[in-house]
Amino acid sequence: MTIRAVSSQPASSTAANTGAQNQQAAAATQPASKTQAPTTTTTQASTPSASYAVTISNAARAAFAEATETSVQTAQEANRGDRQAQRLLAKEQANKLG
Repeated sequence: MTIRAVSSQPASSTAANTGAQNQQAAAATQPASKTQAPTTTTTQASTPSASYAVTISNAARAAFAEATETSVQTAQEANRGDRQAQRLLAKEQANKLG
């Protein structure tokens, strides 16, 4: 069963195109004869190497330092008057109690 595609071409040219396509398909499936030299084509995909520079702002550095500091460092900062460290210690103490 064949399903014919709807096109704007007349039926005679559609039939001619179908015959040409069948011949091309048959030629593509036949093995190359021994007299033909095998042709090899190599395509070299050139991928541009990407180089990116990342800069970290001072605020990001400070946030990272705060997030990775130990409880001992937090306690030392709280003793020196750091309000953020004092709030963090108070919050940790409240979580321990209840």
